[in-house]
Amino acid sequence: MSNRFKSKFNIKKGDMVVIIAGDDKDAKKPRKVLEVLPEKSCVIVEGAAIVTRHTKPSAQNTQGGLVKKEASIHISNVMLWDAKQEAGTKVKRSRENGKLVRISKKSGEVIK
Repeated sequence: MSNRFKSKFNIKKGDMVVIIAGDDKDAKKPRKVLEVLPEKSCVIVEGAAIVTRHTKPSAQNTQGGLVKKEASIHISNVMLWDAKQEAGTKVKRSRENGKLVRISKKSGEVIK
């Protein structure tokens, strides 16, 4: 991805999303976004894309061993969850009182 322009994403940390593609695909199970990685166009979603890491013993983890954690998913494979419609939704942006707000295309509600 080019460093010339900063990407703008409609998904933010703390949002509820559904995974629409990949191994963890489930369009009816909303999950929380833990982190957004704009430089890689990826998100880390709670309980999705679990990978196993081999870790050496350290001061914090004296045991070491296998650690399961979430890996990143490309942002195009997730869709924002609309609680009112109970489905994934696309997002449009508009200005209200000088502030840019995200609006669900399915229900027309402002996303907080």
